[in-house]
Amino acid sequence: MSSQKQPVETLSTPRDLVLWAEQEFNKAKLFFGHGTDNALDEAVLLVFHVFGFPFDISDEKLDSPATEEQRKRAVELIQKRIETRKPASYLINKAWFLGREYYVDERVLVPRSPIAELIETQFSPWVDASKVKNILDLCTGSGCIALGCAEYFPDTCVTGSDISKEALEVAAINKQKIESGNRVEFVQSDVFQDIPEKMYDIIISNPPYVDAEDMALLPEEFRHEPALGLEAGPDGLEIVHRILQQAGQFMADKGILVVEVGNSQEAVINTYPNVPFTWLEFEYGGDGVFLLTAEQVKALGN
Repeated sequence: MSSQKQPVETLSTPRDLVLWAEQEFNKAKLFFGHGTDNALDEAVLLVFHVFGFPFDISDEKLDSPATEEQRKRAVELIQKRIETRKPASYLINKAWFLGREYYVDERVLVPRSPIAELIETQFSPWVDASKVKNILDLCTGSGCIALGCAEYFPDTCVTGSDISKEALEVAAINKQKIESGNRVEFVQSDVFQDIPEKMYDIIISNPPYVDAEDMALLPEEFRHEPALGLEAGPDGLEIVHRILQQAGQFMADKGILVVEVGNSQEAVINTYPNVPFTWLEFEYGGDGVFLLTAEQVKALGN
């Protein structure tokens, strides 16, 4: 491509490529929200992928000469990000969750849930981690929440479910890549329809929660994600309603239900004004995640 010729010839180091990419991304008015939130971090992600750099490399390596082949590959990837508007994670088939690298492609959403922070703290103070035996991750997608739970709860069995066979294929790749034992199972299920009959100490879900109005306004980057993982009817609560109606049948007496609803938080509050949701706060950003105890969930059916 002739448009590649000048940057390939004039950018001589990884740092040059990162700074040029940042400038180009800002000029193209890209949207960032799939693991990064700014042009510089997105540029670092793509350039470091080409060079095989870890994120903590030295200034010396960042300023070392790049080969012509490396420069070509980096420029091609940067221009592909601009031309296609695909999130960077789809271009490199990598995303990170709880510090681990996951395989992702357009069969699943790019992992970015603040629920990672809850897993890292073993859902303290809401459960006694030593007594957690079964965890359920509804709408598992890439499997990152289920596999993350297995790592932080080493004596626990984890079930991850999804209605999408294609998503479960990606989850299976990540299970093989990440889990050394055999405590995580993935099942195909439409919400609770085919879930194994256990009583779960923790039920987690990051379900589709984008309402019709917001779906119509999403930046182009989101158009590359599976709509099945995003859209949830006129009010964004199509799946949330079903979770609240059915979860009580699967919850242990001291269990908790944790559901991410993002910007549909207001709709949840308005629709269920008498439900005592606990809206969780996150040190590293993110909101729209509620928690209910088993007692509170089971009371919804009364």
